[in-house]
Formats: sequence, structure tokens, C-alpha cells
Amino acid sequence: MNQDKIGKFIKEVRIKDKLSQEKFGEKYGVTYQAVSKWENGKNLPDISILKEICKDYNKDINELLNDNNNFKKKPNKIFIMIIAILVIVIISLCVIFIPKRENTSSDGFQFKTIKTTCDNFELSGSIAYDNSKTSIYISNITYCGKENQTKYKQIECNFYEIDGSTKNEIDSYKYNDNNITLEEFLKKVKFSVDHYSTTCKMYKENSLILEIKATDEENQTTFYSIPLELEENCK
Repeated sequence: MNQDKIGKFIKEVRIKDKLSQEKFGEKYGVTYQAVSKWENGKNLPDISILKEICKDYNKDINELLNDNNNFKKKPNKIFIMIIAILVIVIISLCVIFIPKRENTSSDGFQFKTIKTTCDNFELSGSIAYDNSKTSIYISNITYCGKENQTKYKQIECNFYEIDGSTKNEIDSYKYNDNNITLEEFLKKVKFSVDHYSTTCKMYKENSLILEIKATDEENQTTFYSIPLELEENCK
């Protein structure tokens, strides 16, 4: 059913009959707004009203409702199947012959994700490396343990690499001011360690760790340990 075709017909007979949209609407018990929508192809009259209009203006309703667009020639089914098969073959060849690449940026860096094995903390982290250096990035550290609204006068977060019995400090972030909560402090903590190593190391489980030391107004100190692990060892 072609709304534009019906709307054009209604507008033509109304104008030919020298009726305004308001008078035409009154003739068929509708508002002039309804007539306007019919003529603009935004809406259709009820079928009973359309029959009445066709009867009044000697128009075959079947001819009016016939949409010639419905009889356009449909694409050949065999042609469509051939195209679909060719697309599948091309995709299959691409999967077979194009070598898989690691997650690599345009400047040649490859990336591995760092995550925490601690249930009480979440963070975003990655190791970026190429043939000459390895850099470490950690941010968006959040505490998701029990609610802690304690105000601390001194708080620090230290980033370590553990090698056997040796704990090597990679970086640290310290805050010395009154009245800061753990949550407020963690929003400030970011680590961006460039040129940490000339190679991407095979970090063992828990060889990277974050440690938080927080001291409150009563000089009570709370420690948090956040072990880290690489999602996949560097190749």
C-alpha cells in the first residue's frame, strides 16, 4: 500500500472539488490535521473512509491500493547463492593464509594485560614492549572490600618486583596530608614506568605486587597487599 500515492489522490480530488482541508475533513468526519497527514503520506484514512472517498470521486479502490513497487523483479536466487559462496571462500582463505598477529600498536609495541589476584581490589594495567624496552602502566585502582571511611594522615602505595627473597621497588606514590580516605587516595594513584627493562621479562606469578601503607590520626597503621599477574607471558 503506497501512502504517497493515496495522499496525492486525496489532495487532487480535494483541490478539484475546491474544498479546504477543514471542509474536506468535515465531509468525512475527521479534523483538518488528519487530512493534512493523509496528503503528506504520514498517515492513511480508515479503510471505510477511503472507500467512501473513492465512491464519491469515482475511483477504483483496488487500483488505488495496488502498489506497483511490489511487483519489481526480484534478484535471481542462483546469482545470490553464487555471491554468498564466493564471500565465504574469500573469508576462509583470509583466515588460513593471513598470519595472526599479537596485539600491536602502530609504532611496533606489543601489549600484555596486568590484573590482580586480590579479591578486594580492581585495577587496569598493561605492559608495553618492543625490541628495545619494556614499560609498565597501572591506573584505576579501586577498593572493593569492606566499606572503609577511615581518614588517614599519611598513606603510600609502593610498586615492587619480587625476585626470590629480594623486593625491588619499581615506583611509589606517597600522600602526606590530613583527612584522606583510602578510596580518595586510590583515585590519585597511577604508575607509568617507562624504560623499566630492555626486554619483556617472564614475570612469574606474584612477582609484581602493590603494597599500601596507611596511617590514621591515632598512628594506627593498616597494610594492604595487592599481588599482580600477567595475563600472558611475553613471547
